[in-house]
Amino acid sequence: MSAPILEVRNLTKQYPGVTAVDGISFRVQPGICFGLLGPNGAGKTTTIEIMEGILAPTAGEVRYRGEPLSERFREEAGILFQATALQNFLTVRQSLAMFRGLYARGRDIDELLKLCSLEALAERDNRKLSGGQLQRLLLAIALVNDPAVLFLDEPTTGLDPQARRNFWALVRSIKASRKTIILTTHYMEEAEILCDEIAIVDRGRIIAQGAPGALLREHFAAVLLELPKADFPPAARALPLQLIDAQDRIEITTDDLDATLRALISAEVPLKNLRIRPANLEDLFLELTGRELRA
Repeated sequence: MSAPILEVRNLTKQYPGVTAVDGISFRVQPGICFGLLGPNGAGKTTTIEIMEGILAPTAGEVRYRGEPLSERFREEAGILFQATALQNFLTVRQSLAMFRGLYARGRDIDELLKLCSLEALAERDNRKLSGGQLQRLLLAIALVNDPAVLFLDEPTTGLDPQARRNFWALVRSIKASRKTIILTTHYMEEAEILCDEIAIVDRGRIIAQGAPGALLREHFAAVLLELPKADFPPAARALPLQLIDAQDRIEITTDDLDATLRALISAEVPLKNLRIRPANLEDLFLELTGRELRA
């Protein structure tokens, strides 16, 4: 295994009365998309802001290419923040040129416009962009210095499904060029599609880490069955099945679909509304972090 491009060592961040990050450690290998997932208040945004060099940790450290964060890291990192305010009255091209001027080296403006599908919008005032267009511009800005590592902090929040999928395609094309991507997201489908490795954070600690497929195999059986709770009689709860009570439905995980179906039929459970599917990252997320609403 190659040396990590980023390494987080025993990271802690404390505020008065609150430990936001509690001894987190992990490594990010070069050329992968690493996802940092967690419920609201879990500590993932604090963690990524320390990794970006924006916040100072209470204890622990982040190392880039084996060294503490330095000017080299700032020259070689790109960041797409959760929210960014752009200068008014500038076109897309002018906005890119302004940020490109902050770095000694980087990518050609026309190349960035093409990469992020902004060529037709180059002379448009950035205030007149749609949500998806603005995110593509902000991604292009994060790439102006041709970064080795790219931070994407909840990049598709608020986008419609079409714009979100178009953004995923852009991220995949960037990843194909061997860039290292650090992604935070609340969309589990996004993480499952884009990430080679994920870490799930809860209450300031990592509670699971690994490749999405490997984590799913570790925590779930081969398939998951879903039935409306109204279709699941109380007597069926005595069946020797792995049941999950999920508000309006019952979920059953199993490695033997045929035997499970026979058991449900013998218990006279109606199956007309039965849904069968593989487990996904959302199932894993809820299994590990809980289903109750967080304050």
